[in-house]
Amino acid sequence: MSLTYKARSGIIWSIGQQFGVKFINLFVTVILARLLSPAEFGLIAMLSIFIAVGNSLMDSGLTSSLIRTRTAGQKDFSTIFFFNLFGSIIVYVVLFFAAPLIAGFYRQPTLTNIVRVYGLTFLINAFFSIQSTLLTKEMKFKLQTVIQIPAVILGGCLGIYLAKNGYGTWSLVWMSLLSASVSTVLHWFYSDWRPRLIFNKKSFRKHFHFGYKMTLSGLLDTIYQNLYTVIIGRFYAAAQLGFYARADSLSQLPIGIISTAINKVTYPMFSNISNDDVKLKMVYRRLMQQVLFWNAPILVFLALIAQPLISLLLTDKWLPSVPYFQILCIAGILYPLHAYNLNILKVKGHSGQFLKLEIIKKVLSVIGIICVIPFGIMGLLYYQLFFTLFAYYINSIYSGKLINYPIKEQLHDIVPILLLSSLLGIACYYLDAWCLTHYHINNILRIAGISIIYGSFYLGISSSIKLAALLDFKQLILKQ
Repeated sequence: MSLTYKARSGIIWSIGQQFGVKFINLFVTVILARLLSPAEFGLIAMLSIFIAVGNSLMDSGLTSSLIRTRTAGQKDFSTIFFFNLFGSIIVYVVLFFAAPLIAGFYRQPTLTNIVRVYGLTFLINAFFSIQSTLLTKEMKFKLQTVIQIPAVILGGCLGIYLAKNGYGTWSLVWMSLLSASVSTVLHWFYSDWRPRLIFNKKSFRKHFHFGYKMTLSGLLDTIYQNLYTVIIGRFYAAAQLGFYARADSLSQLPIGIISTAINKVTYPMFSNISNDDVKLKMVYRRLMQQVLFWNAPILVFLALIAQPLISLLLTDKWLPSVPYFQILCIAGILYPLHAYNLNILKVKGHSGQFLKLEIIKKVLSVIGIICVIPFGIMGLLYYQLFFTLFAYYINSIYSGKLINYPIKEQLHDIVPILLLSSLLGIACYYLDAWCLTHYHINNILRIAGISIIYGSFYLGISSSIKLAALLDFKQLILKQ
């Protein structure tokens, strides 16, 4: 099976997996948002940084090392499995005893028990991390789809049932635990790999040498990505954090479907051609254009329909999240390109440079966040938008040098897509405003109208000017 075929198949199934999981999650979230209050969602959002940091520490970047190592065998997989399992126990014990401190930080006493129960997901996830890594390494994304979707559905059904019966925030906790448990069972059922009682020190040192730098980089990124949640949760009401968390979750939907899906494919694929810089540049260039071609217009479109969309899906009680959602959508346009630039550093083995970049970016970002805190939540969000542009610039400089793809050449490839999607967005914004002043239009008609106008003009103009990304899509996916 050729790499091109595996890549095409992997992208299709990975997008299908993300599409299914994300939209099931969206359906569940819509129902839960109608049953629960913004404050109840805010309580769970307060824990996001601790859960994310725990997952980063537990993994230690070693699974990334397994994916990039072409000769990894049973001793490698078993060694990392037991290390992850032991690490998850340590993380959970620390979180268990830190629970009262977390509750005190947010001034929410009820968080103590929630943290201790929700933290069990660390232990559960550790039992299938290697099976999941093997499926990714072998690019078996169809099987991952078969595993993930039932887990999400069963967890969602439990969450909705508990929310209807007055369990409040606990419905979200038990929903996550059941999803993780089902995912673990299905990974073991469908995977042939089983751990053996092996812990090879030489193998561990080899993967840890690469992985610990990835862990520190991931830890810095995790803390940064959740820093806004911590600040909003600490200085504002839980309901405000609930609005921000919902806006962030909705804005991540297209990013999760497109960029996360393709990112899962690109890392093992890049690893297979890491020694061929010409081919690596060609593949990276085409994927970057392809992702941005779809990601940019979808996020601009979502920003345009933010008010009717949130009112229709989540009801009017969630309307304060509209401006948050719009800014986060625009900020998310370039987010996938960050990951692909960093993937180049990883497959080239430059984990030290990876860590150095993360430290530089995060230090500068934290300084900026401290400066804009007095400007409130909107100030934080506008700064997040600015820093997204800055971070892409920094990432692309270093990765571009490795494959002879400088920032100037990258911008030449992506600016036409950004200009087209943004100019059409501005035109549709004013058209929508004009229609509202002259006609009474309900939410469904507004969404449908903007969708048809924006989508048809975007694809029509792209075809007429022969954008490279659209031509590549026809050749790679549609085979035209």
